[in-house]
Amino acid sequence: MSTNVDPLVPVAMIVAMARNRVIGVEGKLPWYLPEDLKFFKRMTQAKPLVMGRKTFASIGKALPNRLNVVVTRNAEFVHEGVRVCHDLPAALALADQHATIEAAEEIMVMGGGEIYRQALPFAQRLYITEVDCDVEGDATFPEIDGRMWREVQRVAGQPAEGQPHYDFVVYERTAD
Repeated sequence: MSTNVDPLVPVAMIVAMARNRVIGVEGKLPWYLPEDLKFFKRMTQAKPLVMGRKTFASIGKALPNRLNVVVTRNAEFVHEGVRVCHDLPAALALADQHATIEAAEEIMVMGGGEIYRQALPFAQRLYITEVDCDVEGDATFPEIDGRMWREVQRVAGQPAEGQPHYDFVVYERTAD
């Protein structure tokens, strides 16, 4: 993969993760947090989305009012409502071009685990719903180097009965 990417529009990543960094189990979220889903929609509205094919498959359709860019090595993959790129640099370039034309404030990377690992070096902001539990899963968010990120906002979620506690946390990159 080429790291020859320098988007004009800031790259952000959005994720909900458990304390042990688990983000998914067999293509599904390990929890149902309606407030987090509303947060995701609000934060990604009118912004280009970059996601892997497995993440797209777990959603099953293009998300409305957003450019949906799916990264896959499968040259045969096509789906209505999405643009397909075969590596992350191409996906970020396409999203950047769209964001510049549409005056979107940032590009949103929304997973899964491998896309997050590849995109972390390009990200300037992280929107993380920190879910206060440890769960078993097969997809994880990469380790965050605390020397390179600083917390700039934390808002407590309002879990319903039986839901784990969670916080909406925003981190910004401090150094390269």
